[in-house]
Amino acid sequence: MLRIIDARTREPAPAAPARRGPTRVVAHPPGRDTTGLRVLLVADLLVRALELDGTPTWVVLTGAEEEPRLRADATALGIRPFDDGGAAGPGPGAGQTVHVVREGGAAPDGATVAVASADAAGQRTDDPDAVRLALLEWHHHARVELDASALDEAGDTLARWRRAVAAWARRPSRPVPGEVRDQLRAAWEDDLDAPGVLRVLRRVETDPDLPDGARFETYAYADRFLGLHLARDVGTPA
Repeated sequence: MLRIIDARTREPAPAAPARRGPTRVVAHPPGRDTTGLRVLLVADLLVRALELDGTPTWVVLTGAEEEPRLRADATALGIRPFDDGGAAGPGPGAGQTVHVVREGGAAPDGATVAVASADAAGQRTDDPDAVRLALLEWHHHARVELDASALDEAGDTLARWRRAVAAWARRPSRPVPGEVRDQLRAAWEDDLDAPGVLRVLRRVETDPDLPDGARFETYAYADRFLGLHLARDVGTPA
């Protein structure tokens, strides 16, 4: 079961109702900056992890200035569209609400995930996926300062993984090993531990005992949580 650290109590709490009712995820970005985008990214990870666990979700963006531009920035970062805040969602007693806020910000009523600040220090890249990966390298409770070196390393890692996934896809398919699947789920169900998921992928990348078909399926499965388009180059010329 997916558990988060509730910012109100500093204790683990379930992110989904016990009876598989829907979870309403409400993102509260502080503005159109890197910290605001990180809040939206963590909300996206929460929705992905809930859906992988079979929990229906409804995600809302609220309290944001320059909302149309922020939505466009979120789309570029691979964050899936937010629902209309006025649309019908789960009613009282039908599920629960989890808020995603900036660390130190006001905690609304209900379970709350606090996201530490992030600063891109004026760095720019033409690959938003590299920004996403660079942010995912750090747990959302840790403050992040992205510099040119971090973004370049993220871009290099993405390029290497996409080439590898495209090559592995040409080999006979094999299932994700049970132990590896358990490790991935244990990571993202433990307060959305994206760095833990990335560590599993790095072990899979170099494990000499895994067939390439299993590597491909593992990366494709993990990417349902990470959202890095790792299979983007499958089917393209080698």
